[in-house]
Amino acid sequence: MIVQYNWNTSNGYKVAIALAEMGLENRIRPVNIGADQQFSEAFSALTPNNKIPVIVDEAGPGGAPITIFESGAILTYLAEKSGKFWPSDPRERIEALQWMYWQMSGLGPNFGQLHHFNRVAPDDQVYARERFTTEVRRLYGVLDARLAGRDFIMGDYSIVDMMCWPWVARHEWQKVDLADFPNVERWFRAIGARPAVIRARAELDAACKAAG
Repeated sequence: MIVQYNWNTSNGYKVAIALAEMGLENRIRPVNIGADQQFSEAFSALTPNNKIPVIVDEAGPGGAPITIFESGAILTYLAEKSGKFWPSDPRERIEALQWMYWQMSGLGPNFGQLHHFNRVAPDDQVYARERFTTEVRRLYGVLDARLAGRDFIMGDYSIVDMMCWPWVARHEWQKVDLADFPNVERWFRAIGARPAVIRARAELDAACKAAG
């Protein structure tokens, strides 16, 4: 059994989607970040970074439990554990790692900053808003070019798609019209229609709502 300590954020959805797609038995332990539960003593014992998501795999390597934080590390672990959605060819794995690190170092942080300046920051933060809008649109362009002639980022559906998709799902927060990036829009709609994605989002949303 895998326990996901999670909340319905973009990074949180990554793990929920991967677990559902891979068919790995799991249960959700909501961590209400709006109520600062990520700073509780119990959660701090799981991760030194006090951020969701975290998983505890009760049947980790060698049969011993293992705790993992950081969404990229979690998805890599789950792909290796399940043997799914991760290239077997060494060259393709390196290519997949490039796009994973691109998401973790560029797409996620910049999208997250724009969410903040569009939704939370005072209206006078014009420079920051324009700066992150420009960078977010540039990143959409990179993704759109990558998806030209491909169904998914690596050709086949993989954890790289699972990592990027939840951030694009917030495109309205970024004030981005996906029609400006037709390859991204096609990719986004195809993944959003996958039964495992629909189920994972609904289950995590319901668990978070119940936790209040």
